[in-house]
Amino acid sequence: MTAKRPKLHHLNWNLLHTFLVIVEERSITRAADRLLVRQPSVSAALQRLEETLGGQLVQRDSRRFVLTKRGELLYKECVDIYRSVARIGDKLSEEHDELTGLVRIQVVTHVVLPALDRALSRLNRKHPSVTVRIDVATSHDIVRSVSQKLGPFGICLLPNPLAGLSCKRLLREEFGILCGRDHPLYGRRNVPLHDLVEEPFVALACGQDGALEPMVALREGAGLGNRTVGSSPNLEEVARMIAAGMGIGILPLAPVQDAVDAGTLWNLSGAGDDLGADLYFISSPTMGMSAAEIAFQRLFEAEIEIDEAEPAAVFEAYLSDTAYPAA
Repeated sequence: MTAKRPKLHHLNWNLLHTFLVIVEERSITRAADRLLVRQPSVSAALQRLEETLGGQLVQRDSRRFVLTKRGELLYKECVDIYRSVARIGDKLSEEHDELTGLVRIQVVTHVVLPALDRALSRLNRKHPSVTVRIDVATSHDIVRSVSQKLGPFGICLLPNPLAGLSCKRLLREEFGILCGRDHPLYGRRNVPLHDLVEEPFVALACGQDGALEPMVALREGAGLGNRTVGSSPNLEEVARMIAAGMGIGILPLAPVQDAVDAGTLWNLSGAGDDLGADLYFISSPTMGMSAAEIAFQRLFEAEIEIDEAEPAAVFEAYLSDTAYPAA
């Protein structure tokens, strides 16, 4: 057959697929059996393909089946095309759908929560057209937003579950009373709270109005922090001032554990001080949520259940809070 210019506008996948099967089976007859058609139909398809592409693709007789150079090139392309088509089928057969919309999530700052990370990943895979907006806010503002149905849900610290809201406890964040290496109390353990009343205090600026539950109990209940010598809204800078010996301070233990292990910070609090606060996932049971928000909530709650069966890594956070409002 004399080579001619290919008529690619006549090319279709059925002809290419038939050719691919012919080559794989090395036989017109076996290809017909595999395709569940009659042998003349397969022969005719091969002939149309050769005419369309302007040259012979297969040299065949009763004893041999050999691809021409043109046939070899076409077969390689057909294999790539088939793989691409198979990938399309795989992608369309995944649990993707046409769900769209915005998922709004409010969280306290510096949250390290594996269940949330996994839920976001699953949401993106399952509903790729859904967008997510994460806003950092204080626990006070998160509770107020959810209570007033301005936002669908949030992740915040609470001393106790709030009436009128769905409150799912996620984990407990432990706090400690810390000092630096040059502080006179460095190295002492289980220091009574009344011995710390007059100590200079370094505070998270966002916690000076009674926001963090451990700070509320200590500062107001025991009179701790009457003389504040330093403050910052940044946890790392508070830790820096404490390590420099300016005074004691109350911080979540997880984010500063490396400094405690290295000896630059020392935990003065005792096991019986019960310094801590609970992290909750809160939502309003009466708020009408969008389909996208419902999908996220279901995925997140499923991941929470996994972590309850197998406890997750420690939550590392510090919180910029104000007093908790009534729901």
